[in-house]
Amino acid sequence: MNPDREELPHVYPFRFVERTVEKRGPAEGRVRALVTGNGRRTDADGFLPPLTLVEVVAQSALLLEGGDPGIGRTGFLAGVSDFVFDRTPESGDVLSVDVRVVGVLGPIVRFEGTVTDAEGRRVCSGAVTVKKGIEA
Repeated sequence: MNPDREELPHVYPFRFVERTVEKRGPAEGRVRALVTGNGRRTDADGFLPPLTLVEVVAQSALLLEGGDPGIGRTGFLAGVSDFVFDRTPESGDVLSVDVRVVGVLGPIVRFEGTVTDAEGRRVCSGAVTVKKGIEA
C-alpha cells in the first residue's frame, strides 16, 4: 500500500482526507486532510463549507479502519450528531482529524472525531454513525 495514497472507496472530487498520521488502535488515530483553494468543495473565496467536515470525520474513521471497501460499497453514513463548528477552514489549512470508536452494535459503529488546524486550534468536533455493509 502506498502510504501517500491509502485505500478508500472515495476518489476525487469526493475524497477529503490524505493519509494516516498516527494509528492508535482499530479505527482510532489521527488523519491528515488538506484544504486547497482550487478544490472542488471550496467556495470562491477558498473556504471549505463547515458541513463538509462531517464527511472528513467519516472518511477519517474509514481510513483508520483500513479503508474497508465493504463500507464504501454496501454500507453508509447512518447518523451525525453533536457537531460543533468553531471556525471555517480556508485554503492552505492542514487539518488533523482525531477519531476514536465510542460504540459498536453489530454492524453499527459510532465514531467521535475532532478536527484541529496546524496550530492545534479546534475547527470542529462531533460524532458519526456508520452502518457497515454485510458482504454476501
